[in-house]
Amino acid sequence: MASKKPDEVVDSFRRQIEAQKADRARVLKEELVDRDTRFLAVYVEAKNSCLVLLSEKEDKLGTLAIAVPKPKDFLGTASSSVLLGDRNVISARMFAEYIAAKKNKIAMVSVYLDQMTEMEAQSFFMKLLEKVTQVESEKDRLKT
Repeated sequence: MASKKPDEVVDSFRRQIEAQKADRARVLKEELVDRDTRFLAVYVEAKNSCLVLLSEKEDKLGTLAIAVPKPKDFLGTASSSVLLGDRNVISARMFAEYIAAKKNKIAMVSVYLDQMTEMEAQSFFMKLLEKVTQVESEKDRLKT
């Protein structure tokens, strides 16, 4: 039985580590600045779910909604419910349903606003969501 060379052992070990990393959740952070206001997104994607924190000024937990995608043979959009909070219910549910439908995964979205209204912040948050989900799609495309 021939033993492996040290370089082969190291290469094998590196491949194993990379394979394990691929199984872990992916985390992305994005930021937009408009008129001295920071809009932040923290995006976590696991095999069966996505978690998104959308915030104004600083990363904080806000109104939290969950959405479950519809099965392929059902008509309509994802169904959603608010788990926590009552200030930004419309945005939290809307973005949770959007992510659930786009990724076909369970989605939890938190929306925290300090000064802005939901209507003012929605376009900024949508841009952030498009950025983080586009980055994930590009990574998936590069893997295949």
